[in-house]
Amino acid sequence: MILLRSFVFNVGFFVGTLFLMIVFLPALIVGRRALPWCGRVWARMLRWWLAVGIGVRIEIRGEVPSGPCLIAAKHQSAWETIEFFRLLPDACFVLKRELVWIPMLGWYIARNRQIVINRSAGASALKRMLAEVELALAAGRQIVVFPQGTRVAPDVKRPYQSGIGFLSNHLDVRVIPVALNSGVVWGRNKFVKCPGTIVLEFLKPMPEGLGSRVFIEELSTRIELASQRLAVEGRQSIRRPRKGGVM
Repeated sequence: MILLRSFVFNVGFFVGTLFLMIVFLPALIVGRRALPWCGRVWARMLRWWLAVGIGVRIEIRGEVPSGPCLIAAKHQSAWETIEFFRLLPDACFVLKRELVWIPMLGWYIARNRQIVINRSAGASALKRMLAEVELALAAGRQIVVFPQGTRVAPDVKRPYQSGIGFLSNHLDVRVIPVALNSGVVWGRNKFVKCPGTIVLEFLKPMPEGLGSRVFIEELSTRIELASQRLAVEGRQSIRRPRKGGVM
């Protein structure tokens, strides 16, 4: 039963996303102001479809920030990328360049002025990222950074990259860690989605005045410990099939 529900969910999510991208095409012409609203509609569609199609519950903890800030978030699935459009007034992501090459999605990324980096460019990429982040913060946007650089499964260790430390050293702005357990329910590149509870938790802002190395160590400790705790909760929330395979 869970395989069938996952199949229906995956097809519905793909079709629904494609439909919204087509419907929202006029927003690309009107201007960027309409795009945060489009993102919220997309996120609400996903929330509803996860609940109806899979039986996933979503819980948001902590204080959702407003105004300019850096969000340093754990990244385990596609879910949190979309959910941040619903949670934040004007989310701006630091993204890898390859995403711009995806048909239609790339148009929205460019028009919504997301920050696209070429990870192979080294120091020049960091300088360009800093300049674009400063512009976005000046516009009052919330910058979402995934410090590990990619989706990482729960309980898998992967180092935190230097970019977030570089930004914290050069910017006078709040840095808010985010822990989550979405990978327990919706794993990276996993066909099956599990009926459980996804929790996303905004943690306390990072202390000011830390050096880059100490900052990254403290950030990773906070996010990893909280995410491990949430992973335990997530596994306990998953409803297992009864004998006979019926949910």
